[in-house]
Amino acid sequence: MDNERILREGNHRSKIIKEKIAFGLFRILSGVIVTVLFIILAFIIIKGAKVVNWDFITTPPTDGMKGGGIWPAIVGTFYLMLGSALFAFPLGIMSGIYMHEYAKSGRVIRFIRMMTNNLAGIPSIVFGLFGMSLFVNFFGFGDSILAGSLTLGLLALPLVIRTTEEALKAIPDSFREGSLALGATKLQTIRRVILPMAMPNIITGLILALGRVSGETAPILFTCAAYFLPQLPQSVFDQCMALPYHLYVLATSGTDMEKQIPIAYGTALVLVVIILLVNLLANALRNYFQNKLKTN
Repeated sequence: MDNERILREGNHRSKIIKEKIAFGLFRILSGVIVTVLFIILAFIIIKGAKVVNWDFITTPPTDGMKGGGIWPAIVGTFYLMLGSALFAFPLGIMSGIYMHEYAKSGRVIRFIRMMTNNLAGIPSIVFGLFGMSLFVNFFGFGDSILAGSLTLGLLALPLVIRTTEEALKAIPDSFREGSLALGATKLQTIRRVILPMAMPNIITGLILALGRVSGETAPILFTCAAYFLPQLPQSVFDQCMALPYHLYVLATSGTDMEKQIPIAYGTALVLVVIILLVNLLANALRNYFQNKLKTN
């Protein structure tokens, strides 16, 4: 008996030691990731804060982008984010609802899910070439905000579909069965029961999709981005400047890199702040839906 007790105690100590080692390793890795993130952010803030001011944000570029501000690039970025969201979010959410709530499980649905996952991993430059062929050339939209928004919407669409479907999967079937048993139709069940419960997780997917769209350069490079366009676009069929492409141009080409590189750091800082604000707004919406769900 004493030997068995000693053996059990030894195994217990061994498990505790292994657990401490594993959690210690996780803490170290988490600390390294957070440290690297803060180093990158600190570098961008220190470099960019020297340039960013009110005039830098609210004035157009001048002297071939060797001076002035980035206001047209900020406006163009918001136009592209808004246009891609208007295209990808409704279509992606409705597609996710159909695939989980209406479509019968089978080879076709499995094939669609597999292709959706593959689309989510395709490099963005491929979407850019496809958008140029389809929207710019075939449909005749030309290099325009409309073509760029639709291309970015296609880029975000697979992520929106998959996150919507996963959010719906997380809702227990008992809620559906209870709603149907009370006489509600399938559409009423989805609209009044399932979607409100899944909305916080759906918004998480929308955040990820919007964050990816806001920082993409390759898709807009072929469809809408202008090298130097001080004036604001007047319609969806105009070209526009955008912060990711503007940053790329400043950092890789030009006639006076000593003047352009500080502007590039300022552009990077503004882009990071915009993405942060968008994420904070989306998180606020998620918290709103969660609180509304708890009160109901």
